[in-house]
Amino acid sequence: MNVQAPAFCPTTKDDVAWLGTDPIPARAYYDPEYFELEREAVFKRTWLQIGHICELAGTGSFIRRDIEVARASVLIVRGKDEIIRAFHNVCVHRGTKLVNADAGRQASFSCPYHMWTYGTDGSLQSAPDFDNFFLEKSQCALKPVAMEVFAGLIFVHLGTPAQGVREWLGGFAEGFERLPIAQATDFVEYTYEIEANWKLTYDNFQENYHLRFVHPRTGGPGCTEENPFAYPQRYNFHGQHRSQTIWSSPTPIPQTGTQELVTQRILPPAVRAGLFNSELNMDFVGLFPNFTLFGLPIRQFTQTIMPLSARRCRGTIRFYWVGKGESASERFAREYIMASQRDIHAEDRDIVEAGQEGLASGAIESINFQVQESLCRHLFNAVDAMVREYQAEVQQAL
Repeated sequence: MNVQAPAFCPTTKDDVAWLGTDPIPARAYYDPEYFELEREAVFKRTWLQIGHICELAGTGSFIRRDIEVARASVLIVRGKDEIIRAFHNVCVHRGTKLVNADAGRQASFSCPYHMWTYGTDGSLQSAPDFDNFFLEKSQCALKPVAMEVFAGLIFVHLGTPAQGVREWLGGFAEGFERLPIAQATDFVEYTYEIEANWKLTYDNFQENYHLRFVHPRTGGPGCTEENPFAYPQRYNFHGQHRSQTIWSSPTPIPQTGTQELVTQRILPPAVRAGLFNSELNMDFVGLFPNFTLFGLPIRQFTQTIMPLSARRCRGTIRFYWVGKGESASERFAREYIMASQRDIHAEDRDIVEAGQEGLASGAIESINFQVQESLCRHLFNAVDAMVREYQAEVQQAL
């Protein structure tokens, strides 16, 4: 029995008027002063998604994540007691960076400068000629970083979190726990750097207004007479986070050739693994400030966009999988999905950079978002609220 897709009912102005309708200041997307405020107000004061539990498979396994926007390097380690901890990747003796490798497995970590050696629990194990210091080893543990694992994802907070990750996720928490990513055992990724503000880059992934123009071959087929811009079925907002439910055409274009083969190889294992069990399965989810997840079980990928400057950022896109590929054709299908997504993404790069050049020229003072760009407005609102709160704190302290 065929299930008829629901008729498309577009989001209206009244539905999102609560977000505001005023133009957005363009300087927030290129001004170095505003970027410095974001650095302090946002990235040092919120949970940041930086990895996955499958990267820490055994005791002593570690990953290093540099968070340039916060001028921080974080070391995440699975200790001998199986507890996962996060530390500033900084020797407490003279501040030397402790680990340079991106990932690995070690029983201890030694500073290359003076060979202070730390255990996987962060405690100082040994230091040459330590008797000449004026303190105890117990006072010399690595500086901890707040860290939590939720739905397989690793989050860190460089300040003092007011709430845990579950509470912070709000209405999205339960759905995340049932997503395939919570069970993932493997992933592939690619990174890119782009000459564009991190919010401008992020916004490109949370609006469909551009699909038929920038992606006529890859995104355009989703544009139908009923929904000519392939707008989402609906938008959802939970605090600082947001999502859109992807439009499903009632008369989809039949898959042929390689696309049909890929679906045939990926879909059955996903069904057997019970991965179609979350209300987020057809959602694009944006977690504040810089993380996105596309929930489709056969195409589950995330993106983390890290600011590098007011006009440059780095994106990391990951595809997560449950189990190893059962056959050569399934492994090919996984690689094909990754490659096809990269091709789609490549179509965006020039247009995003062109937008950055235009904004940075100062030719326009504001940006005007329409109804179907409400997720973009919501992100700016959340960022600007934290910036204003931080400015008020600074002013009060004077």
